[in-house]
Amino acid sequence: MTLPLIADPLFYAAAVPAVILMGISKSGFGTGFGSLAVPILGLAVTVPQAAAIMMPLLLVMDLLGLVAFRKDVDRRLLGFLVPFGLVGIVIGALLFKFLDARMVAGIVGSITLLFLAQRLLFPPHSDSPTPPRWLGAILSTASGFTSFVAHAGGPPLTAYVLPLRLSPVVFTATISFFFFFINLSKWIPYAWLGLLDARNMVTALVLLPLAPVGVVLGVYIARRINPQVFYRIVYLGMFLTGSKLVWDGFLGA
Repeated sequence: MTLPLIADPLFYAAAVPAVILMGISKSGFGTGFGSLAVPILGLAVTVPQAAAIMMPLLLVMDLLGLVAFRKDVDRRLLGFLVPFGLVGIVIGALLFKFLDARMVAGIVGSITLLFLAQRLLFPPHSDSPTPPRWLGAILSTASGFTSFVAHAGGPPLTAYVLPLRLSPVVFTATISFFFFFINLSKWIPYAWLGLLDARNMVTALVLLPLAPVGVVLGVYIARRINPQVFYRIVYLGMFLTGSKLVWDGFLGA
């Protein structure tokens, strides 16, 4: 019996780097790059199918991240972020069939690039105030929403957490735990929407051995990198992500 598997070589040419990038972002090192995974996979399959294929891989990556950073998470911050992220998941699930995925990608990309422009034009100082909690609530909700639609929840959340000036390890741990809860909550609505079919799940199983590669690499680097270099790479990841999403949403064919 033939397994219901995607056999197109173009798909795997896109899937291999996409999965590794997602794994690196799950470690916290290169946060932002993970949002490129679904757009890259979208070169070969539809965005909803790409998001569904990533679901089992995200579960494995999230579990690896929990093990690696379980002692470093900011629990108080996490307790504030997660409920709003779950609200975003509910909104995404209810609106999924009515959304233009390209428009959502363009909006997320625009917000990401505007945040980076603000940080470059008006760089924060050591005595700069931290972002208000109401902004954290909005961006966490936006993160849950865009994570549900296209696994692109990293840029909105990073836009709030980055100015909090956490250490790289605490930043990484808190982001990792947040997306563990967010991704776990997606399974029931994804099944309800009919996205978790046999072909997508078998294809994800084939890609599963790649899941730990990026996570292990990213964890190794995140624990050893200079904080200044770490955040520069985060900014680079957000710039590339924002540019790609803007292209997909407003400029791509």
